[in-house]
Amino acid sequence: MAAFGAGTIGLAQADAAPSSRITATYNDDRQQVTLIVYSASMGRSIPVTVLMPRDRSRPRPVLYLLNGAGGGEDSATWDARTNYKRYFADKNVYVVTPIGGAFSYYTDWFRDDPVLGRNKWTTFLTKELPPLIDKRFPTTRVNALAGISMAGTSVLNLAISAPKLYRSVAGFSGCARTSDPVGQQYIRMVVSDRGGGNMVNMWGPLNGPGWRANDPYLNAERLRGTKVYMTTGNGLPGQHEQLSDKSIQGDPFTLANQALLGGGIEVAIDICTRQMAQRLRQLNIPFQVNFRPNGTHSWGYWEDDLHNTWPKLARDLA
Repeated sequence: MAAFGAGTIGLAQADAAPSSRITATYNDDRQQVTLIVYSASMGRSIPVTVLMPRDRSRPRPVLYLLNGAGGGEDSATWDARTNYKRYFADKNVYVVTPIGGAFSYYTDWFRDDPVLGRNKWTTFLTKELPPLIDKRFPTTRVNALAGISMAGTSVLNLAISAPKLYRSVAGFSGCARTSDPVGQQYIRMVVSDRGGGNMVNMWGPLNGPGWRANDPYLNAERLRGTKVYMTTGNGLPGQHEQLSDKSIQGDPFTLANQALLGGGIEVAIDICTRQMAQRLRQLNIPFQVNFRPNGTHSWGYWEDDLHNTWPKLARDLA
């Protein structure tokens, strides 16, 4: 447990049955608490960071903020790559981020995977965690959900799975197509190439009903009543592709990798996002999309997206 940093440890009341529960609380600093949450569906404990609202004198809403492909288990996290803690320091919202779920697409997998294990993230994020957060903290029980890259897809599927749980969702550089060949190729890059997992264990055979059931584009009608925000660049170098940018830190290799690899990924994301926007228009479902002028698949743009989208989410949560 020491890996979560020094702080006061408080043990939550243990349940006799192996149901989901908070097993420990770490007060990391004045703003952040880390909960250790046992997930009954996955049979393991998940660290969950919670940024506290500035004014805690009355109930506040909750923003569930998801990391990308690494699930917060690597160095590519909101905490490590952005100033999100400082940004939310004066905001009246609980910001809840699970640490785990690398390469899982934050979904319920059909089968356990030999490499990635048991993943029941839809169950955890929609059924297990929210009641525990609402019981542990004085919340308004009004929620929003946001995520980047891999999780930019997941937030749409989570909202479809639990249509009344989130008042609004925001997907930053996420691909809303999962059952077509292009979308599946992108998922293969994340799940198989990077994570070493078997895609068939996630949603079954690639041409099967599991993939269609988890395609936000095909199931967009079920987003009706949820406010949807999406962002994407076009893959061309933008304001964050320069040596002086804080994410580049003067390293030419990092700059080249971000411009070439991040640019190529964002080209595909731009296509997915335009298709999803057209689908929502056809269904007459309100949404907002920010087609950024230029920009790659990288953290500088996602930090900008968070800052630009939060005021809208805050109004939704009010």
